[in-house]
Amino acid sequence: MDGANRPDGKMVEETLNSIPVERPEATPANPQGLCLDKAYVGDEVAELAEAFHFTLHIPPKGKAAQQVKRKARAQARRWVVERTHSWMNRFRGILIRWSKKPANYIAMLHMAFAFIIYGKMELSG
Repeated sequence: MDGANRPDGKMVEETLNSIPVERPEATPANPQGLCLDKAYVGDEVAELAEAFHFTLHIPPKGKAAQQVKRKARAQARRWVVERTHSWMNRFRGILIRWSKKPANYIAMLHMAFAFIIYGKMELSG
């Protein structure tokens, strides 16, 4: 953990060393990707990704980014997540967490999702 004034690219090694979950072994048939933003462009980050057996995915800049955008087959689906969060905000028990027990909050999430799914099923009647 470091201050907010330290660049993200300088903390890559510490972050990768602190991954609490055991990763499966990366193989040529099943490589593991590391998706980063443009703040991580550089040889140091590329060398660390190679040392940790990650395939580095950093979006290109400028004209290269426009070419990639034109060639993309599938569009990003961030709107699905944003839409779902918006639907969940209709439930005040989730928007403002009144329940103190985690089990009650999770039950409220399940109930909200059940209402959302039921409403989207468009059952006649």
